[in-house]
Amino acid sequence: MKHIKELIHKRWFATALGGCITVAFYLIVSNIVDIWQGFTQILGYFSTVIGGCALAYMMNPLAKLYQRSIFRRIRKETLKWTLSIILAVTTVILFLVLIMSILIPQLIDSVSMFISNLDSYAKSLQSLIRGYLPEDHESPSFQNFVLSSENIINTIVDYIMENSSKIINISTNAGKSVVNWVIAFILSIYLLGAKNKLKAGVKRLLKALLSPKHYKSASTFLSHCNGILNRYVIFDLIDGLIVGTVNAIFMAILGMQYSGLVSVVVGVTNLVPTFGPLVGAIIGGFILLMVKPVHALFFVIFTIILQTIDGYVIKPKLFGGTLGVSGLWILIVIIAGGRIYGIVGILLAIPIAAILDYIYREMLLPALERKNTSATENNENTTGYALTEGAAGNDPEEKQT
Repeated sequence: MKHIKELIHKRWFATALGGCITVAFYLIVSNIVDIWQGFTQILGYFSTVIGGCALAYMMNPLAKLYQRSIFRRIRKETLKWTLSIILAVTTVILFLVLIMSILIPQLIDSVSMFISNLDSYAKSLQSLIRGYLPEDHESPSFQNFVLSSENIINTIVDYIMENSSKIINISTNAGKSVVNWVIAFILSIYLLGAKNKLKAGVKRLLKALLSPKHYKSASTFLSHCNGILNRYVIFDLIDGLIVGTVNAIFMAILGMQYSGLVSVVVGVTNLVPTFGPLVGAIIGGFILLMVKPVHALFFVIFTIILQTIDGYVIKPKLFGGTLGVSGLWILIVIIAGGRIYGIVGILLAIPIAAILDYIYREMLLPALERKNTSATENNENTTGYALTEGAAGNDPEEKQT
């Protein structure tokens, strides 16, 4: 330690350190692609563990709710928390079984029916295009329009039919990934059980590393981030469930086909901020356009109305003011998150933007303002002291003395 302090005070140390930092920065930037690939590969090795942590984090609020309400009269904290975990896990399993038992058969029927009737859907769409042509449809421009439209439709149909086996393979691979998610789910139960020990270990480590003042600041920051993530994840899932359910009811009332498939697409894409509802409307509208164009028109109009209500009524009621972040921040983080970590980065764009906004408003700006204020006060004190010294030096009585 003594030798290190001596090195720091050497004149050449700052120059050498700056040169090393410059070289290291150049090497990192020039090999950023390889470094990022290695980083993502390392993360892939721990994907099941990360998934388990995410599931435990999402089930934790439900277990805490049961702990505060149903098991509040039990005095022994360990027993209370164990029973809360068991009930939370049972609730999640029953909910998933209920959803899958209703959803999977309808999804299978919808997808198989859609692929088998794809040719008839394409022909009906071509007939629709020809039916809306004006009287001078014999002109070359309209004929070219019809031919190009039919070629596009036939190309899409041929692509879907040729790649239907790939879709089945994707489904098979998705089924294999279920095993990993089951392992992650089991791991999440263990993580919930060891939650208090893990928290105590993290607190002890932070207290050992940080001063009391910095520990308090770090605890406040982590608590605020935890509140943002908790509120966003839970209520975003509820919001997607509400939107998907309302869409399914609307389609069932009008007797539209593929209500289960389209509603699942709408509910899932609604989880993605900003662009998700638009993607869901395009996919659902295209599917219904192949079956019955009038239903596609009704669906698009209803989606616009539903998303307006969701944006101005449902989401503000669920999220409140805790995630009040400007749209520009969210858009920037969505673009950056999507480029860096794909769909996961897009899904976490709003809480990340809220955390960055909190760091900027509550930590960075106050620190800069305090620094600026202290610098101004020091300058004023120095100026005042110099003026006082000058006045004292020019005092004739003081010179005589």
